Amino acid sequence: MRMHSRLMILPVLAGLGLALALGLAAGPVFAAEDKPAHESGDTKKKAPKPGTSVEMPYLIAPIIVAGRLQGYAYVSSKIIAASPSAALAIRAKIPFIQDAFVRDVNKATIGKADDPGTVDKDGLIARLLADTRRIMGDGKVKNLEIIQMQISPLKSAVKH
Repeated sequence: MRMHSRLMILPVLAGLGLALALGLAAGPVFAAEDKPAHESGDTKKKAPKPGTSVEMPYLIAPIIVAGRLQGYAYVSSKIIAASPSAALAIRAKIPFIQDAFVRDVNKATIGKADDPGTVDKDGLIARLLADTRRIMGDGKVKNLEIIQMQISPLKSAVKH
């Protein structure tokens, strides 16, 4: 009986040793990704740390001009969490955040003040970020980014 339990432990120890060896070999690769944008030669915005991005479901926002529905904006966004653990908390509250987004875009226009037919992207980001921070509390949400926005006018709103 004693010999049998020792034989069962050997494969487990071998597997742990292999996992440790692979983890140590992969360590330098992950460390290289943490360089600041100016050191890696990339002049664009620094990508969020792995595990901190939370993609939201598509948001359909009405585009209203002079009190009439002109079309819809289909918005794909992601929330950048302050940490991987904050990202998990955000994922758990996606339904509440999405509900706040839907209520927000239906409460007030997403168009620019001087051109209601054009989406105010910066204003929309600020509003959605405020909604997210209100739901999640202080310190958990770093930023919100719009990944893609597609405008779809109503057929009756298109002039022939």
